Amino acid sequence: MLGDNSLLLMLKDSFTLVILAFCSVLNITFMIERWWTIRRSQGSGDAILAHVHKLLQEGKAEAAAQYCHKHPASVSQVIGYGLLHAGRPRKDLEELLASKRLEERLKLERYLGVLGTLGNVAPFIGLFGTVVGIIKAFRDLALSGGGGPAVVAKGIAEALVATAAGLVVAIPAVIIYNYFMRKVKAITVEMEVASTRLLVMLGAK
Repeated sequence: MLGDNSLLLMLKDSFTLVILAFCSVLNITFMIERWWTIRRSQGSGDAILAHVHKLLQEGKAEAAAQYCHKHPASVSQVIGYGLLHAGRPRKDLEELLASKRLEERLKLERYLGVLGTLGNVAPFIGLFGTVVGIIKAFRDLALSGGGGPAVVAKGIAEALVATAAGLVVAIPAVIIYNYFMRKVKAITVEMEVASTRLLVMLGAK
């Protein structure tokens, strides 16, 4: 236990801990937001293409486009964009599909930079708090004119808590960032595969 040097008192006295607490809130907020977005953006390209192909064979091109438009998956949006420009030459259609894939990837990667930045910066903020805590400990020791654990306890506690807080913010941010980036890569590959198969299905020349 920290005794009188409770966590709330340290938050009040240490601006580095306040910054890390704010970073933690940002961390959790963007983790939840990206998890929800990426979860909705996932979808089976084969299943969507199969349904679209069936509708096209039945002569329901408009229904196929509407189906893709309503489906939240990124691959569905790419397929729907391809259907919208189905009458264009193959080269033009390939470029349009590539631009749509890039647009969807940018949507998926939005705010991931925040998680990556927090993962990189939080340990340094914690280290800064550690240095400040050690400085306070030596200052208190100098002002007291005598030795003893009680004199430096507050500064040392603040230093150790700052180090731990920086790691608590950084480690989940890095793990989740890498996890989301793998998900984005998988969805990107799914969009590329679906684009190629759509070109074959439409018989673009």
